[in-house]
Amino acid sequence: MATLNVKDFTTLVRDQVTAIQGRAAGLVDFTIGSLLRAITESNASILQWLQQLIVTLLATTRASTSSGADLDSWMADFGFFRISASFATGQVTYSRFTPTNSALIPVGALVGSTDGSQQYAVTVDSTNVLYNSTLGGYLIPAGTASATVPVIASTAGSAGNALIGTVTLIVGTISGVDTVTNSTVFTNGVDQESDEAFRARFVLWVQSLSKATKAAIAYALSSMQPGVSFTLTENQDYSGNTLYGYFYAVVDDGSGAPSGAFLVSAAAAIESVRGFTTRYGVFAPVLVTANVGMAITTDPSVTHSVVVAQVTSALQTYISSLKLGQILPYTQLAAVAYGVSPAITNVSGVLLNGSTADLAATNKQVIRPGTVTVA
Repeated sequence: MATLNVKDFTTLVRDQVTAIQGRAAGLVDFTIGSLLRAITESNASILQWLQQLIVTLLATTRASTSSGADLDSWMADFGFFRISASFATGQVTYSRFTPTNSALIPVGALVGSTDGSQQYAVTVDSTNVLYNSTLGGYLIPAGTASATVPVIASTAGSAGNALIGTVTLIVGTISGVDTVTNSTVFTNGVDQESDEAFRARFVLWVQSLSKATKAAIAYALSSMQPGVSFTLTENQDYSGNTLYGYFYAVVDDGSGAPSGAFLVSAAAAIESVRGFTTRYGVFAPVLVTANVGMAITTDPSVTHSVVVAQVTSALQTYISSLKLGQILPYTQLAAVAYGVSPAITNVSGVLLNGSTADLAATNKQVIRPGTVTVA
């Protein structure tokens, strides 16, 4: 959108006064309360309103300047829609101190995060040996101290993702059950597609309309779900040997270890746009583990253990956000730690996989957090 010469209220009044005085034969009264002053100020108010209408119109008539619902409406004219948020899922383990009697965990039972910000509902898993369809839940037999069941976040989005040991609240009560926790992370909650990603995917879509192109394949893969990353390598097999007419895709759903079903879906997406007789392969990324160690010093205004937990979480989140082939810069680790709190006065002893060098990744690899130790 071209730069508009938008004027504020004072400038609009001043311009009118200047124009009138320049054309008047004698002195003109523009003091506060005068008739001409009231007219010029009234005109300025109307002009400001008209300016705002013009700016709003221009901002909503182009995808590059629209946002939110206006961008959705613009894209809908082309039958193109934003990818919705997805719900985080995972497993929680219910435990009890005295397993004398049986206990039932009903489907729909709620658990929450330690800070109370997120809730998760128990879902059906007919393959779980404890699931009882007649009772509508998971029956923990007498003598059994715990049961692990699947849950899904009540609210879609990345806020539902959880670190190990952070889902610890039983919402309400379940007779015969005392505690709950999660021994694995919840990582598959993804926010609704952002405006920026929506626009970028629209460009890929337009480029893909011819199909049988690299852009078409990129669009097909990026449209599977939010958070997908991938690399495409042409005229080589997976081992690096020259093989004309063949390409392979390494595809990740953000977890670093996508499921077989996800890879099948990726292959189907490619199949819908690939060129006739063109061969291809779809592979999961090779996981590169990043083990991080560091020590931080905090001032007396904060509780050191709380800041340690915050830094640990921030490092895990940052490393989990790395895309396929993206390196992990050694110096960025300290920067992430310092960014957690101004109360951190020093970061020392930073080690990345036991060294002080960057951790590289090829287009087949993705880096994910291993052991993160902050003292």
